[in-house]
Amino acid sequence: MTDTDGNHEMAEPLSALWFQRPEPLERPAVVTGVFDVLHVGHVRFLRSIAERGLPLVVGIESDERVRAWKGPGRPVNPDAERAETIAALACVNGSFIIEGPPPVADWAAYADLLRPLAPAALAFTAGDRYTQAKIRGADALDAQAWELPFTPGRSTTAALGRLAHSL
Repeated sequence: MTDTDGNHEMAEPLSALWFQRPEPLERPAVVTGVFDVLHVGHVRFLRSIAERGLPLVVGIESDERVRAWKGPGRPVNPDAERAETIAALACVNGSFIIEGPPPVADWAAYADLLRPLAPAALAFTAGDRYTQAKIRGADALDAQAWELPFTPGRSTTAALGRLAHSL
């Protein structure tokens, strides 16, 4: 989610392809991200959101979007498998894949995508480079913005680096 105010109305909008949709879906906490190689940092982050008492729904960025942002070697795992893995966590109530052109990444496009969910909160990790955009998105959705701690040294990039060095 970028902080640009690009004219997202001219571009194809983002859409959600549900892997597991909870019914009924009442004012969830929502988090979006890549969640490529699941690690303890992801688990701690998602669990800390769920512990706040709202149902948790996770949006997984599509393969096309991740590849455009992170390069041809990513994602490691396909979007459907990432959505299935996240949905299998006890703290997660549902997951969906975020589809749309990779350049469409501004806060207003995400707000449009998430508006039908009527989220009570949008969660993100401390130090997220899109913090201000996510706060603007939460404001646009009349949702709380939850900034949660990052687990130092536990990121997908760090995990892939450790794996590459161990092979």
